[in-house]
Amino acid sequence: MSPPAMMFQEPVSPTISKAANLPHVTAVPVKGQTSTRTIEEIAGKWESFSFEPIRESQVSRAMTRRYFADLDKYAESDIVIIGAGSCGLSAAYCLAKARPELKIAIIEAGVAPGGGAWLGGQLFSAMVMRKPADAFLREIGVPYEDDGDHFVVVKHAALFTSTLLSKVLQFPNVKLFNATTVEDLITRPDGNGGIKIAGVVTNWTLVSMHHDDQSCMDPNTINAPVIISTTGHDGPFGAFCAKRLVSMGALQSLGGMRGLDMNLAEDAIVKGSREVVPGLVFGGMELSEIDGANRMGPTFGAMALSGVKCAEVASDIFEQRKKDCGPESF
Repeated sequence: MSPPAMMFQEPVSPTISKAANLPHVTAVPVKGQTSTRTIEEIAGKWESFSFEPIRESQVSRAMTRRYFADLDKYAESDIVIIGAGSCGLSAAYCLAKARPELKIAIIEAGVAPGGGAWLGGQLFSAMVMRKPADAFLREIGVPYEDDGDHFVVVKHAALFTSTLLSKVLQFPNVKLFNATTVEDLITRPDGNGGIKIAGVVTNWTLVSMHHDDQSCMDPNTINAPVIISTTGHDGPFGAFCAKRLVSMGALQSLGGMRGLDMNLAEDAIVKGSREVVPGLVFGGMELSEIDGANRMGPTFGAMALSGVKCAEVASDIFEQRKKDCGPESF
């Protein structure tokens, strides 16, 4: 019989750096901002309530100016993460925290980031994480129930995903391009008869979905010396980079995901997270298609810790490529 569940009450890790302790901001001063009203001052005065006046073009310019500035800034990125599921977001969090000087672009095909981590399994709410992945929950400040020696439970998967996503988006060196898909990889000869990855080819997801019935919808590009691919197992957008490596001859074939075995699967995914071709790191369930690893089903510890490992691997590769290429050509 397992011991009674115990609620973890203080989800603050002593190892969290100042960079990770992002402030809870209720108002961010910007140029021209003078309003200091609180919700309490607004509430109960609805008869006289009115928004500040605006012209519609101001809204358009406020959005487009910033978006195209981001496109310009991140056209040359240091690291691109493909897929904003639990693995990709965990990798982004660790990279942004450890390497604040790097420009990190996240490309997510869906409108809503988070992948399959908004629910636990079979549309249930709770998220199970096997130990020692509970360390990552403490790192980002997500409370959980400790179910004994083997696993912990977050009361709702959305609590984990929304907390992680919020922290990632607050880092000033991260830009999420959602509703955007990676259509291809930018490659270069590696000097040994193979290829190395030099960036990604992108398009808006809705455009990518209509290549069969429309023409002349060419993509955009982002150059980066290191790519982390976490697009999940095979599906509409899943395992894209793995399948693309096979089609271009960089991989002989895919191993294909095996049947569900939580004990084998989670260890294999974390241990297998690595650089597969120069400049391209794979993490999460996309690895199951490359390595023939087992499916893990509704447990998420490997996703978080695979992201932690991918961040470490990508950071090391970035430094090595910077050293090999030199500061002028990097």
